[in-house]
Amino acid sequence: MSRLAGLFVQLQDAGRAALIPFMTAGDPSLTATVPLMHALVAVGADAIELGMPFSDPMADGPSIQRASERALARGVKLRMVLEWVREFRMTNSHTPIILMGYLNPVEAMGVTLFAEAAATAGVDGVILVDLTPEEGRGEAAVLRQQGVDPIFLLAPTSGPERVATVRSMGSGFVYYVSLRGITGAAQADWTEVLQRVQDLRRQLGLPVAIGFGIRDAATVARVAVGADAVVVGSALVDQLAECMTDQEAIAAATRFIEPLAQAVRTTERRGV
Repeated sequence: MSRLAGLFVQLQDAGRAALIPFMTAGDPSLTATVPLMHALVAVGADAIELGMPFSDPMADGPSIQRASERALARGVKLRMVLEWVREFRMTNSHTPIILMGYLNPVEAMGVTLFAEAAATAGVDGVILVDLTPEEGRGEAAVLRQQGVDPIFLLAPTSGPERVATVRSMGSGFVYYVSLRGITGAAQADWTEVLQRVQDLRRQLGLPVAIGFGIRDAATVARVAVGADAVVVGSALVDQLAECMTDQEAIAAATRFIEPLAQAVRTTERRGV
């Protein structure tokens, strides 16, 4: 059983959702990435989404765009991101790591080489925001051959055909974009979102994670009632952007994530 599958089985038995924080690799510094990953786990993260910096992150709002720009200005490359995952795995063999980014850097490396390198480093899943399921069958097959889950996004506007395509291709979990907009956007109608997630879970037979628009413990608790996982991105990235040292970044991440982790652990998952 993969790390992701094992996590969701464990949390289903526990009756709660997973907390998955997102951070951009190489931000707020090159040396902070791996210590931050360990700090997030220590304070309650169940898995980590690690952003692969890209120059044109079209689905991301200003916070993650700026984080990518800062990381790229420090010289972050895709191979460095994979090396940080490998370093993390030297002392953590259980926490799932999901890479999230865009197709261009993966194509530049070569999809097969990337999949092999990701698997060797200890990556569990990959989300490529601009790779649609209709066009991503080849990439998904290559990832699965290496034991890496291809994770696709669904949105409020996703129709039955796309849902069916994701059901036939995706694994690990499905990332449900709760808003019609970019990361860090305004508040969603969570009742509507959770009803949609219940419908998707029945159709897909996969866990469903909810992301976009989740910024505090109260919202985490609201979403964790009906989601398999809750993803927190821009709000954490904003906290890290203000830090001048690695120690400040670790302290800021700890302060921010701790109440969110408490929220998922005290919220019973029971549907809408």
